[in-house]
Amino acid sequence: MRYAQVHTGRQFMLALDHGEDLLEGLTRFCADQGIQAGYIPTFVGGLRSARLVGSCEPLADPEAPLWEEVTVETLEALGGGTLAWDTDKDCLAPHIHVAVGIKGKSAEGRVSHLLGATVQFVCEIPIVEVTHTQQAPALTRLRSADLYDVPLLGFGPRS
Repeated sequence: MRYAQVHTGRQFMLALDHGEDLLEGLTRFCADQGIQAGYIPTFVGGLRSARLVGSCEPLADPEAPLWEEVTVETLEALGGGTLAWDTDKDCLAPHIHVAVGIKGKSAEGRVSHLLGATVQFVCEIPIVEVTHTQQAPALTRLRSADLYDVPLLGFGPRS
């Protein structure tokens, strides 16, 4: 277990519009506002399409992370995640998971890590900034060689 007490800063409500790229819009908004760390409690929206971590094939190693992806279309989505700074790439690294219902299949569902999505109609995203002080370190994204290079949430000032 790892943890750090954090202090929140500004709070925003972001509405991404029809046809916008969800991750690109979110990242651009955070850059414009100077947000380098935060979290998304729960967002709602429609997605024209989404790329999710997943596979229809048997898993070679169920303990290893899955790097394959599937694309699903015409969705209603709930999601949430963290916004942390990737110290290696010197950029924001959102980590978002979603539960989506496929509208044309009786809302058949998928739950997974979001790799990308295009908004259909609107996507409403609350964003809570986490501030960096001596007492409350920033959130960082660091890769763990011991865990298949999975980027993990870290605590501490950016280098």
